[in-house]
Amino acid sequence: IGSPEDYQEVSLEIKPGKKIKRRDFISHLTSLQYERNDIDFKPGTFRVRGDIIEIYLVTGKEILRIEFFGDEIDKISAAKDSLNPQFTICNLKFKIFPAHFWVTPQEKLEIAMENIKLELEERLKELKKQKRLLEVQRLEQRTNYDLEMMKETGYCHGIENYSRHLEFRKPGEPPFTLLDYYRVRPKSDPSLTPFLVFIDESHMTLPQIHAMANQDRARKETLIEYGFRLPSAIDNRPLTFKEFEEGVSQLIYVSATPAEEEREKTLRQAQGKAGKEYIVEQLIRPTGLLEPSIEIRPIHPPKFSKGKFRRARNQVKDLVEEIKKRVKKKQRTLVLTLTKRLAEALAEYLSEEGISCQWLHSEVKTLERPQILKDLREGKYDVLVGINLLREGLDLPEVALIAILDADKEGFLRSETTLIQTMGRAARHLEGHVILYADKITKSMAAAIKEVKRRRKIQLEYNKKHKITPQPIIKPIREWPFARREKESAVEFWMIRDKELLEKEMKEAAKNLDFERAAEIRDLIKDLKSREL
Repeated sequence: IGSPEDYQEVSLEIKPGKKIKRRDFISHLTSLQYERNDIDFKPGTFRVRGDIIEIYLVTGKEILRIEFFGDEIDKISAAKDSLNPQFTICNLKFKIFPAHFWVTPQEKLEIAMENIKLELEERLKELKKQKRLLEVQRLEQRTNYDLEMMKETGYCHGIENYSRHLEFRKPGEPPFTLLDYYRVRPKSDPSLTPFLVFIDESHMTLPQIHAMANQDRARKETLIEYGFRLPSAIDNRPLTFKEFEEGVSQLIYVSATPAEEEREKTLRQAQGKAGKEYIVEQLIRPTGLLEPSIEIRPIHPPKFSKGKFRRARNQVKDLVEEIKKRVKKKQRTLVLTLTKRLAEALAEYLSEEGISCQWLHSEVKTLERPQILKDLREGKYDVLVGINLLREGLDLPEVALIAILDADKEGFLRSETTLIQTMGRAARHLEGHVILYADKITKSMAAAIKEVKRRRKIQLEYNKKHKITPQPIIKPIREWPFARREKESAVEFWMIRDKELLEKEMKEAAKNLDFERAAEIRDLIKDLKSREL
């Protein structure tokens, strides 16, 4: 995003009594990338009706009505609802910010455009020496078009690729990000404390932050190589991890299974600061529920039962017996396999054994997954067989048993973190239990079991001390309308919405980046059109 100083500088401050011509006001709104549209009134547009100008703020949360009397703002009103706006006179001071982040003051824009032209000339000479005429034509046409758009409107599509020139940064300098906006302190209170950053699910998020800069660079190098962008486009990039850390003064990692990186950074921060806890655990649940009990059973039957192993015929037949015990109690079971084909084959075998079962892995469409989980909770299925999708983020209070097949096959799907997360799916039930089928105890298994038992011990001691009796979770089962595929639901939807409205909703969903809903509506429209034929 653009410079916070420029963003602040070009903003328009209004209040009743301010001297400004109506024509100049409209011109200023246009320079802020607001579009005049008297018909399709939506966020980022404004409409003019005589001496009244209505502005739909780009946030989509408020509509401002500015009433002029001559060359002066006479009255300011605001409304929340765009369909039936009820304006309330507020007569307060408002600051209208640009509709896009990439808005540059005119004098800076002119200098930046000259610098872009100079870079273009140098790059074209370089490409001509290499006799790459197609790239020359492509780059010259694209860049000149963008320059013409910037000259006329102050903006062009893909303007962020010229950000190094617009912000007058040196090659390699980090770009402006949202962190820079948090660092800007208001003049009214410059003593405000630094901001605090939470990284949720840090064990997943930190690797993504590490990878973003390199991934973006690889993509940009291809665009530059084939003449789609100028070399300076490479500086429109995500922050490197080092730059991200330097830009954040206070940071909290939030994770149920923190990785080694978060632990090391936190412990390093705590060195020499006695009496301060830098790692805080939240292990006690309001319901008093405990971590599940854990049991290890062999994949293949041993000749003699020793130690922690107990006799079993083989993991699948033993699993069938355990599932049937849970079915009698009207409890649900999750089974974890290593491959998709094995999950499907096991689900088919369990069905042949008279067990209501379904499989769930990445080939199941995203919109169908919530319906499968809902069916499991309702009792349509007693068992769900999966791989990695049953690992975290699921809240299934009816699940009492987690069975992990081939638990001793060390790897990503059987790592310490994965095992802890998978075991946690049974922590919502009073009789939560985990069976690990393994012929040996791996390091990951040992570490995961040790951690879960440690948490369970703390919870037991807390419950005993405070005389808490664990209570089951009672969670309502919600409808998932977009997962229904029956034609009846399509007809019902058609009776409520006409085709034009459906298409409009689909476009709105795509514009709001709600691609799952957009895809669902698209499929619904196709289904209805085919039935019309």
